[in-house]
Amino acid sequence: MWASLKPRGLHCSLQKRKWKDAGWGITRKEKIKCILEGTAIMVLFSWFFYHSFLALPFLLPVNLLYQKEKRKFLRKKRKKETAVQFKDAIMAVSVSQKAGYSVENAFKQSYSDMVLLYGKESIICKEWQAIISGLKNNVPIEKLLYDFGKRSGAEDIIEFAQIFSIAKRSGGNMTEIIERSASIVEEKVETEKEIQVVISARRMEQKIMNIVPFGILLYVGTTSKGFFDVLYKNAAGVTVMTVCLIVYLGAVYLSNRIVDIEV
Repeated sequence: MWASLKPRGLHCSLQKRKWKDAGWGITRKEKIKCILEGTAIMVLFSWFFYHSFLALPFLLPVNLLYQKEKRKFLRKKRKKETAVQFKDAIMAVSVSQKAGYSVENAFKQSYSDMVLLYGKESIICKEWQAIISGLKNNVPIEKLLYDFGKRSGAEDIIEFAQIFSIAKRSGGNMTEIIERSASIVEEKVETEKEIQVVISARRMEQKIMNIVPFGILLYVGTTSKGFFDVLYKNAAGVTVMTVCLIVYLGAVYLSNRIVDIEV
C-alpha cells in the first residue's frame, strides 16, 4: 500500500542527500571523539587489568566495541531529539491550519516558528527546508514526510506520513487529523520523558558502579603496594584478570540494556 509513498524523480535527489547534511550521520568531530575515548579506555584497561601497555593491541576489540555502541547511542539520542522537535513542528502546523492556512502553507509558516525554537542549524529546520523546497517543486507533501521519516528512522514520523497520506486521499478533515496526530506524538514524547526522569537515578547508580572496580583497584594498590602483584606479570594472573575484564564488560553491557527503555 505504501509503495506509492516511495520517492521518485526529483524527490529521489532529496533522499540522496548525505546523512551528515541533515544531521543523521556521525559527524567527523564525533568520530574523532569516539576514537579518542575508545583509546583512553584501552589505556585504562591495559594499566588496571594488566599493568602493562603491551596489552594495548589485544584490547583493540574493546575500542571497536565502544565505538559501535557510542555511535548507536548518538543515533538514538538524535532520534529522540528529532521526535521532540517534530512534535513541536506538527503542533505549529496545526495552529497555522486553525488560523486558516492551507496544509502546504501551514508547513511553510511553521518553519519560522522552528527557527525561533531551535535555530536554523537544528535537524527539524534542515528537514523542514527540504520539505518546503519539495513543495516548491510540486512534490506531494506526504512523500516528503515519508522521506523524512525513513531518513530519521523515527516511527512516529513514518506513521504520521502514512496517516496523512490516507487522510489526504480520502478527503478527511486535515486540520482535525493533524491536531490529533500531534496530540498522540506529544503524549508519547511526554511519556518517554517521564520514564527517563524515573530511571535517571538508576542511570547515575549504573555509572557509579561502572567506575567502582577501578576505584577499589586504585585504592588498594595505593595503600597496600604489592598486594595485587600476584595478578600481574604471570600467566595465571593474566588469565584471571582477562576473565575479570570479560565479566566487567558483560556487566556494563547488561546494565546499559536494563536502563535503556524505549516507548
